[in-house]
Amino acid sequence: MIPTTTLPFEILRSVFGENMQTEVSLARYTAARVGGSAEVLVDVNSVEELAHAVTELWMLEVPFFILGGGSNVLVSDAGVQGVVVLNRAREISFDQGNDFPTVWAGSGTNLGNLARRTAARGLSGLEWAAGIPGTVGGAVFGNAGAHGGEVAGCLVMAEILHRDGNTEKWSADEMGYAYRSSRLKRERLAATILSARFALEHGSPEEIQQKMDEFVAFRHRTQPPGASMGSMFKNPPGDYAGRLIEEAGLKGTQVGEAEISQLHANFFINHGDAAAEDIFALIKLTRETVAEKCGVELELEIELVGDWQADIGL
Repeated sequence: MIPTTTLPFEILRSVFGENMQTEVSLARYTAARVGGSAEVLVDVNSVEELAHAVTELWMLEVPFFILGGGSNVLVSDAGVQGVVVLNRAREISFDQGNDFPTVWAGSGTNLGNLARRTAARGLSGLEWAAGIPGTVGGAVFGNAGAHGGEVAGCLVMAEILHRDGNTEKWSADEMGYAYRSSRLKRERLAATILSARFALEHGSPEEIQQKMDEFVAFRHRTQPPGASMGSMFKNPPGDYAGRLIEEAGLKGTQVGEAEISQLHANFFINHGDAAAEDIFALIKLTRETVAEKCGVELELEIELVGDWQADIGL
């Protein structure tokens, strides 16, 4: 149970109605299948609803966190105070009637699904995203990438709602992208990604699908199945986090039901009943051991969400 706060429950109920629930376990909404309860959970099912929800919460000065696909986040066992906005803004619109086709998608759209839908129309540019479980919003926020591609290379614009009520369309340059990072992520701006538009190219559906199949097959060969958050740590310059963790002798290390994968050491697996604290203990052990044995300070790629008492410079 999370500590109670002074949320204005009656006002929130009047604003969100049936889209609001209280004391909802977040484990079912996260890829690692761990985490405590949200004090309040609000479902949004369109870009318009997302904009309305965050605007209202800002006006009420209620703390909130937006949860998309739940991959790249570790929610604490203590849960999350305030409001968790479950982003299901999954609208998709194609503009393919010229030499420069694009696709627009709400920030709650699954990125892998978006890639498959563009491929089915004979549109190339998102093949690298095949199999990525996160949402468009999370991908734009963290400059997601794989197989040599990344958001920074294909983003036309991201629609950003700011706390002052202004909505802006930011280009990839304005997003200030770096490796698995953006201006929004680094500066923790009071802003929300509503949608994004990506540049595509016309191509052969068969060739595009073949490339996507190859990428998906590669993921299956090199990444473990099961409940995980995806890559735990960022790759250090000129090296790989997984290689360093393996060199440190940590492959297969377990705490409770959480394990550092024996297939790929940068993936931490929940074998069924792991607690978030088990995974967090592995994170601390990994950072300390890799620093001691390899001389490298690993930086988290995932986000810690909720009430975390320990501060180890993550």
